[in-house]
This record gives sequence, C-alpha cells and structure tokens, in this order.
Amino acid sequence: MTVPLTSLSHGAGCGCKLSAGDLRPIVASLPRPTDPRVLVATDTSDDAGVVRLSAEIAIVQTADFFTPIVDDPYAFGRIAATNALSDVYAMGATPVSALNLVAYPLETLGPDVLREILRGGGDAVAEAGASVVGGHSIDDPEPKYGLAVTGVVHPDEVLTNAGGREGDVLWLTKPLGAGTIATAIKRGLASPELVARGIDVMTTLNARAAVQARAAGAHALTDVTGFGLLGHTHELAAASGLAAEIDADAVPAIEGVLELLSDERALAGGSKRNRRDADECTSWGSVDPARARLVCDAMTSGGLLAALPVGASVDGWRVGRLVNGPPGALSVL
Repeated sequence: MTVPLTSLSHGAGCGCKLSAGDLRPIVASLPRPTDPRVLVATDTSDDAGVVRLSAEIAIVQTADFFTPIVDDPYAFGRIAATNALSDVYAMGATPVSALNLVAYPLETLGPDVLREILRGGGDAVAEAGASVVGGHSIDDPEPKYGLAVTGVVHPDEVLTNAGGREGDVLWLTKPLGAGTIATAIKRGLASPELVARGIDVMTTLNARAAVQARAAGAHALTDVTGFGLLGHTHELAAASGLAAEIDADAVPAIEGVLELLSDERALAGGSKRNRRDADECTSWGSVDPARARLVCDAMTSGGLLAALPVGASVDGWRVGRLVNGPPGALSVL
C-alpha cells in the first residue's frame, strides 16, 4: 500500500516554516559578518547570501527544504528543487550547482519513493542549467527534501530586496494559492485538476521572470513563498525604507483557490500565522474575506515580486506600489 506523503507531514511545503514574527528577533540577535567580501547577509531578510570572490564574480548561496506538499514523490522533488532555485533567481543570479538535503523514513517509505523525489529534484536542477553535485541525508519519520544551491552573478549586478524606490510598481509573476491547495489535499477537498494546476505553477522556474525583471530595470526583487505576499512585501518595503499598498482585487489566484478560501476549510496553518504577523503592520480596507486570505497564503515556489519603475512591466500582474511611509507598513485596499 502506498503511503500518501502529505499524511506524514505536520505542515506542507513552505507552510511548515517558522513564522516571520517569531524568527525575525532571533536572527536579528545574531552577529552580522564583518568580512568586506560579504555583500548581502541576513540584515535585510533577503533571499540568499552573496559573497564577492573577485571583481567579476560573486557567489550566491541559499538553502531551502520542506515537508511534502503533494503526494506524488516526483512532483514533490521537482517542487522543492524549483523553490530552492528561486532564491538564486531572486538575487539576479544564475544557479550553478546544488546539494540534495534529505530527511527520510527509509523503512516506512522504501527506496523507490526517495529515488523518485531525487529524480524530480534533479530534473528541476538540470532544467535550470545547473548540476546536483552531492548532498546529505538523515533518518527522519517525517520526510523532508530540498537543496542547498550556489549561483553566480557579477558583483555590480546583484538584485536585492532593498533597492525599491517611492512610486515603484509591484509586479507578481505567478498566481497564489499553493498553501491552500496543500491543505485541501490533506483534508480531501482538492480535485485532481486543482492539484495539477498547483503543481504546474510550483514547478515553473523563475528563470525567465528574473531575466524580464532585470531587463525592465527592477529596483528590488524577491520571491513569494511561505510568508505569503504580504510577508514578503513587508520585507521588501522595510528593506527599501518605504511603505507599500496592495490592490487585493488585482492579486492572481490559481484557478479554484478563491472558491476554497470562501471559508476556512482549506486555510493552512502557515497562512493563519501569516495573517497574525501581517496584522502587526497592515491596515485593511474593505477587502473580500477570500482575498484577504489569499494575500496571506503560505505559498510554495511562488513567483517573483519585482519593484519596477513606472511604465515598465514583466509577464505577470500589477499588484501594488511602493509609497512614502513608515518602512514596512502595508495597506491592503
């Protein structure tokens, strides 16, 4: 009998992350690197670290792993790898190599399931033009998978979440709702068609979106994952010293997700944490409850959120703008 992967996870995908509100003071209490080669560290809650190796090359490093978000092992591996690679794209860099990160109950699930997870991850890495060069595994009753990824970028071409300018337009390149779909799977509420649409979104690399964002003159760039659209917008706005406005009606949803969010049947635990965190810095207008839940969705392998000059665009949706105001303050209209 095949054991559904999601039945073994207490959370799902990026929804199993510690909350931004809990994590932020812990990370802030740690010492920052003093090496002048470090271009980006943890102080702005950016997507990856960046270290200058020479006048021409900087390396970008990130690690991301999580519990199963779907039951199909190959799809889980591909989603987890795509999600990890996204952090490199969000810095304007190109992935070069990756290491598998595996926590796995071999006696419960057997070797074939793990082989499929790793195959899915390897295919995503190959699609990105990078190579899996090793990894590490531990025995764990709750399966987890992801990657440590290294990328490269010219030191003068790093894109961070801290460069936004007043008046910049915020563009999102993928629809939201993966956290909702994952919870619907666990609760028997997701149709095969909905799951397939979610997998399609989560396995789409952000490579093309990153190229478009650079070509459009992006001032700031991040990706939208477990902290939800509001959480990642807050980080971008705070790092840029600005406030932000989000047009809730303009935020895209994976087809079928808004219907699930008409009540809390499929509301992920991570999304609830995101709403509590967002309420600390957000003023809410007359927003439809389903859309209020959507902008807090604990997204996995989401799109890029780009702060672009007025008149510039990427393939995606115009969801808000950066405005003068207290750094990190949000208004959802």
